[in-house]
Amino acid sequence: MELFRKNMEKRCAYCAHGASISDTEVACERKGIVNAAGHCFRFAYDPLRRVPPRPAALKNDKYSAEDFRL
Repeated sequence: MELFRKNMEKRCAYCAHGASISDTEVACERKGIVNAAGHCFRFAYDPLRRVPPRPAALKNDKYSAEDFRL
């Protein structure tokens, strides 16, 4: 998953014109309070508003200390 890809999904949660109120609402400078999943034609992507997904946890039950020795 790239942070700066060209075909980024347009969402008000990632827009430079909005400020997050909750997980589902954004306060937009242009439209007021809107749904975080929506978007408008003035969408401007701000990569710093995007929260990356958490990395997958390593399942320790499948591996032992011997598996990690050279």
